[in-house]
Amino acid sequence: MYWLIRVFFLQKPKMLTRKIKLWDINAHITCRLCSGYLIDATTVTECLHTFCRSCLVKYLEENNTCPTCRIVIHQSHPLQYIGHDRTMQDIVYKLVPGLQEAEMRKQREFYHKLGLEVPGDVKGETCSAKQHLDSHRNGETKADDSSNKEAAEEKQEEDGDYHRSDEQVSICLECNSSKLRGLKRKWIRCSAQATVLHLKKFIAKKLNLSSFNEMELL
Repeated sequence: MYWLIRVFFLQKPKMLTRKIKLWDINAHITCRLCSGYLIDATTVTECLHTFCRSCLVKYLEENNTCPTCRIVIHQSHPLQYIGHDRTMQDIVYKLVPGLQEAEMRKQREFYHKLGLEVPGDVKGETCSAKQHLDSHRNGETKADDSSNKEAAEEKQEEDGDYHRSDEQVSICLECNSSKLRGLKRKWIRCSAQATVLHLKKFIAKKLNLSSFNEMELL
């Protein structure tokens, strides 16, 4: 018996990646008042412009408008209409290497200079940053183990993907023998890496054939 195969290749969409320099986004992560990277990012609720908290509070002591767009925040109590923007601050810390560690160190030195106890949040951030640096300098073995673990997890995910991420092809399976019934669904979609042997086994299983060697694919 002979089976005719028609193959149609489906183009897999390509993932586009683009590298962006930090300089290109500096305008979005710097404070307009001090021209430095945002520290304790605080956003004006009226217009959503963001500044360093200390810079904005100092500015609003004598003004009631946004430093960027000049919109009136509030006639008499502008400080009540600003809020800490944790999301923006997290983004800045992730984009600028060493910024968080440097800021925590400055705050710790400030409290020590005044003879005050370092607040728990600053102390916690400092310890966390130190641990991160120590593990980066001395934990190359751990990093390798972590990389190997991630690679193994990725391999496991790929194995469970059943080649869905491969280039896909549509195949039409038609039987030219009147002695054998055809497939209920003659169109299948599979990975472009599928071989003739895979197709033979698939057809044999669908038609309950004792051996896939009983057929030929054309």
